Amino acid sequence: MKKSQLLRLGRKYGTPLFIIDHKVLRETYLQFKKHLPRVQAYYAVKANPHPEIVKTLYKLGASFDVASMPEFEIVHDNIKRLSAKKRQEFIWDKIIYANPIKAIETLEELDQYKILLTFDNIEEVKKIKKHAPHSGLVLRLQVPNTGSVVELSSKFGCPPGEAVDLMLAASNAGLGVEGISFHVGSQCTNFENYVQALHLAAGIFNEANSRGLNLKLIDIGGGFPAPYDNQVKPFRELARKINSEIDRLFPKDIEILAEPGRFLCATCATLVAKVIGKADRNGKRLYYINDGIYHTYSGVLCDHIPYGVKAFKKGSTQISSVFGPTCDALDTISLSNELPDLNISDLVYTENIGAYTWASSTNFNGFPPSQVIHINK
Repeated sequence: MKKSQLLRLGRKYGTPLFIIDHKVLRETYLQFKKHLPRVQAYYAVKANPHPEIVKTLYKLGASFDVASMPEFEIVHDNIKRLSAKKRQEFIWDKIIYANPIKAIETLEELDQYKILLTFDNIEEVKKIKKHAPHSGLVLRLQVPNTGSVVELSSKFGCPPGEAVDLMLAASNAGLGVEGISFHVGSQCTNFENYVQALHLAAGIFNEANSRGLNLKLIDIGGGFPAPYDNQVKPFRELARKINSEIDRLFPKDIEILAEPGRFLCATCATLVAKVIGKADRNGKRLYYINDGIYHTYSGVLCDHIPYGVKAFKKGSTQISSVFGPTCDALDTISLSNELPDLNISDLVYTENIGAYTWASSTNFNGFPPSQVIHINK
């Protein structure tokens, strides 16, 4: 998006302003499909649950990965009006509930939909058997997360040595076991994680089938890295590795799923904010803006992404600190941001801020989340 357009929108609508560009969203989805043609994308709604994002992706043919009932309802309510299929049909092939741990109340509500559910332990099998016995099950496998910004295998995933026995226990309990899933960790820049995970999954897949299970799908999870900087290798390189291993390890009739979240929505959003304070302290320039860690910049703290703040104004720069508007010292966006000399009420912006940002905003200190607008819908 051109800087002039961002500046015009910021002045027109006020700040903080979260701008979602659906043209970029469509281009990124089509890039994913181009480079991974065999893989059905189940968008991870948690990355950015805005209903308009769900609508755009659904129209392109995406399915959805949800991790809570509110996320399920966002998908359900927004695509049922767009679907020509009967209610149950679109739910079955459009949604997977990929949170391995589910409350009893959630299972009871999901049972009517006969939805795909992930699981990774025997206690979850017992819960599902009692409260959602009509579900299809997908085993979440523990795999290496080395080199990922956010590792997930310490919290979720069945150890490989226990996987087949756990699937058999679920099957013997009368539950339908459909396949295997894994997640290599969020913002995975170590592409070998996918190679190792696919090898592990293939071995377990083959053993399970040899022991009487009829597995039909592999869910390769998320972790596809967003291009926050030039250090992230091109997506086509990762896709080449994944395609090669999928074609070599799994028959053509096996369904391949993925759960891209960050990759699809990170680059589609830009934040425009305003300088509300300025100080010089201990030889360093400090700026305060009207968005921060408790709002759109939550990813700095919770997602370990060092979002940069950029200025519309030109001029020589100096290393500056940038803080959010709250009275909490934790509300620190950056301690080393190159910025020119800015005045109070000048506008600034941050690109590639669509994933795990607006989704995590709060009303802390009474400051509301940023206003959202859509362009190129």
